[in-house]
Amino acid sequence: MNALPSFIEDRYPELKAGGFDRSDGTVQFYSRVNAILSPEATVVDFGAGRGGPLIDDTVPYRRELRMLKGKAREVIGVDVDEVVLTNPGVDRAVVLRDATIPLADASVDIIVSDFTFEHLPEPAKTCSELDRILKPGGWICARTPNRNGYIAIMNRLISDNLKDVVLRAAQPGRKEEDVFPAHYLLNTFSALTRHFPKDRFEHASYSWDSFPSYHFNKKLLFSGFKTLQAISPPSLKSTLMIFIRKL
Repeated sequence: MNALPSFIEDRYPELKAGGFDRSDGTVQFYSRVNAILSPEATVVDFGAGRGGPLIDDTVPYRRELRMLKGKAREVIGVDVDEVVLTNPGVDRAVVLRDATIPLADASVDIIVSDFTFEHLPEPAKTCSELDRILKPGGWICARTPNRNGYIAIMNRLISDNLKDVVLRAAQPGRKEEDVFPAHYLLNTFSALTRHFPKDRFEHASYSWDSFPSYHFNKKLLFSGFKTLQAISPPSLKSTLMIFIRKL
């Protein structure tokens, strides 16, 4: 990961103590995942990919939080891309050939999906499969952009032929192999309750703002996004932290 601009380090002096800031979304999300996790659990990392954050993150504390392998009975990486076979954070990798996840009914204790829900073109099929493999009492833990947050809104407003250019400028450290098309069909609380109805699932989800990452290394843009975050109500925060328990 690239070094942070000095104006961010000045605003978040706690970065010097461990390498993460007070609003770090990764620390927030995986701290709660680890609180749910048990050594007997079977975990599915849905959309596991190559395990880029485990490889690229320079902050040891965040890497340790992300690494679920060794903390559970088994971590199964599931992805449509064969790159999942190289993921260092899974005990077993499964490549999806169609919408069906090749795991038994009610065989999984926890499903973790980190920034994958926004890429699902057919959420109804995916949610049905996640429901099928999850045990009663099991958890779905997902982090995803809020469709109504400023990041997702800007992404939808930018034309397709400009998105790659804008993303490279906004996040110069992001690798091309970690960029995927977004659909935002499972990225609101209403969509989540529609696919995981409250008569069968307990919802403990909430919205969150990490410090702005799409700032083009410009102090004025960063400050503007911080102001926008400060005045935004929970429904417009940039990220959804999703924790759903099957009843």
